[in-house]
Amino acid sequence: MKVLSINLGTPKTLLYRGKTVKTGIFKTPTEGPQTATFEGFIGDHQADLKHHGGPDKAIYVYDQINLGYWALKRGESDYPPGHLGENLTVTGMEDENVHLGDVFVIGTTELQVTQPRVPCFKLGVKLKDAGFVGDFLRSGRTGFYLRVLKEGTISAGDTIMKCREHPAPISIKEAMKCLIQGPEQRPMIERVLANEALSLAWRLDLQDRFATHHAADHPMTTSPSST
Repeated sequence: MKVLSINLGTPKTLLYRGKTVKTGIFKTPTEGPQTATFEGFIGDHQADLKHHGGPDKAIYVYDQINLGYWALKRGESDYPPGHLGENLTVTGMEDENVHLGDVFVIGTTELQVTQPRVPCFKLGVKLKDAGFVGDFLRSGRTGFYLRVLKEGTISAGDTIMKCREHPAPISIKEAMKCLIQGPEQRPMIERVLANEALSLAWRLDLQDRFATHHAADHPMTTSPSST
């Protein structure tokens, strides 16, 4: 496992369906060591702080294999590092091999996996294809977020070392079943909610989804009216 590129950016304003949209999805590769803080990389900024960034989603990671997959699928020769808004373009960290709660050391930084990426419409804006958001969500190739446990520096070329695997491993690919309707959705939500490393934002979302499932399985009944 290795860091190929560190990609940072500042918000840009785009015109989308007649309205202006501000987004921080545009990331470009940097040179030299970059400082990772509890809030993310110094010099990297998000436009929508309610849904992006923060300690639980400080750094977004995506594997080069997945970039190549989407480029081929969409008829492109290649997608450069940062093309899908990732902070770290890496090798050896495919979604099926990374688990919620796993802890890694990169450079002098210690980081923990908190949730998969859940794409919003701005990913479709970036790729000029609104349908791509659904394809991305269902693909099992979403990448994942890290929280910073120990601040430090990361450089392109750094080896990524796993120092702790979660004792009840749920891969990023498996965890995305929480968002896909079907027989596996509810049991997967239960498993994911039991993971103490889960980000607060995803925990609240999945609790709502679980409550909706429970209400559907156990509808309220009323007593017959007396006559």
